[in-house]
Amino acid sequence: DVQLQASGGGLVQAGGSLRLSCAASGFTFDQYTIGWFRQAPGKEREGVLSIRSRDPNTYSAASVKGRFTITSDRSKNMWYLQMNSLMPEDSAVYSCAVSPRRWITGRIRDPTLFEYWGPGTQVTVSS
Repeated sequence: DVQLQASGGGLVQAGGSLRLSCAASGFTFDQYTIGWFRQAPGKEREGVLSIRSRDPNTYSAASVKGRFTITSDRSKNMWYLQMNSLMPEDSAVYSCAVSPRRWITGRIRDPTLFEYWGPGTQVTVSS
């Protein structure tokens, strides 16, 4: 069974940076889509960034393009979300998720397509 755990959240001032980590266990998929999502109070869950197997591209929400990047260490089944130039509107609970499918790019940040989720980590950006 796949288990995920996101960590690295915290309180940061606007303009600062944070790196979130996602540790995956039981991950043996050859094809996959990995996503980072966030949910702020009173708002729907939003797909922030996704990557998929055999594709070097990163699929970002417009709100984070140029500020957030995703990296991975497959040997350790770790994925990272590097968040730079943080803004108060980035404050949310951030979660990582995995799908054992390689989703088409048009739906690659759709949270309903991801089967495995880990507990989130809170990111708070102060102004």
